[in-house]
Amino acid sequence: MTKKGVYIHIPFCKSICSYCDFCKVLYNEHWVYDYLRVLKDEIEDIYMGEEIDSIYIGGGTPSSLSVKALNYLLNLIKKFNIKDLKEFTFECNLNDLNEELLLQLKEAKVNRLSIGIESFNQEKLKYMGRNHNFKDAVAKINLCRTLGFNNINIDFIYGFSFEDVKSVKKDLLTLLKLNPEHISTYSLMIEDNTLLKIRNIPRIDDDTDALMYEEIKKILKKYHYQHYEVSNFCKEGYESYHNLKYWHNLEYYGFGLSASGYIDKIRYTNTYSLTKYIKGNFEKEKIILTKKDIMDNHLMLGFRLMEGINVLEFEQTYHERIDKCYPINPLLKNGDLILKKGNIFINPDKIYIMNEILLKMI
Repeated sequence: MTKKGVYIHIPFCKSICSYCDFCKVLYNEHWVYDYLRVLKDEIEDIYMGEEIDSIYIGGGTPSSLSVKALNYLLNLIKKFNIKDLKEFTFECNLNDLNEELLLQLKEAKVNRLSIGIESFNQEKLKYMGRNHNFKDAVAKINLCRTLGFNNINIDFIYGFSFEDVKSVKKDLLTLLKLNPEHISTYSLMIEDNTLLKIRNIPRIDDDTDALMYEEIKKILKKYHYQHYEVSNFCKEGYESYHNLKYWHNLEYYGFGLSASGYIDKIRYTNTYSLTKYIKGNFEKEKIILTKKDIMDNHLMLGFRLMEGINVLEFEQTYHERIDKCYPINPLLKNGDLILKKGNIFINPDKIYIMNEILLKMI
């Protein structure tokens, strides 16, 4: 039986980035301890004791926690049944990385770091409200390596209005000098309630965005990174084990402010209100899924993967043929989809218009 994963959301940040629309608040030590105590209650109330094989602590900025607060959080992990923990990811801000923090994470069995570097383009960093440089990054990544962290993801953002394909290429090549095992790429979205939106910062046009995406794919292929999910690239064997649970439509717990989970055919989302959460009112929404809902989710998530969906596994899981439930054959005929070695996947040449293809199916 497939084991479940756990996502834990830490909403605190030392500063708010201009592009971020994730659920976050400025760091306040008093709120931190109130939050962590309620997080403990939520885990004790909801977790059913099953064996867990992946943990992902995200945010916000988990690395913003003080040594004492982080120790409290990491002790909560002991509440989970983790005899065979395959992957334990912890999100970090580059500026927070130091020997004390990393040794604390190492002792807690964290074996994967996700570092939000985003860019080395100083103009972009200024727009994002970030403050780091390449020299800092080299020193911090070397420290991580020295202390035994050999599975590192780096986030990369592109698509500012003042960028062009050439500048994105230069930025990515700089990042590649850090030699990360995994790279997550994000096209900048100007979301509501972000500083970029408030300042009326424009987004690039779709054609330019597509050209940037193709250039990124080309460069990362040249440097032997496998493109395994729409936005994610890795060296061989370094796919995100936890995130693959999402894309394979597998079950996972979500704990903390705004966290989502999928357990026993129920998808749920926690409240976005820190006040409500601290009062113990965790849940915002709970949806009991029908078989059709679960199949639709499998399709929407599975087609994000470059390998797509295994036809036989789909039939064995749902006792339905995928081509009888969805208009697969016309999309195979027109080249939107490809069937190869028992898997159906979106044509790599059309991955940029993935959403349009999914709309034709669902």
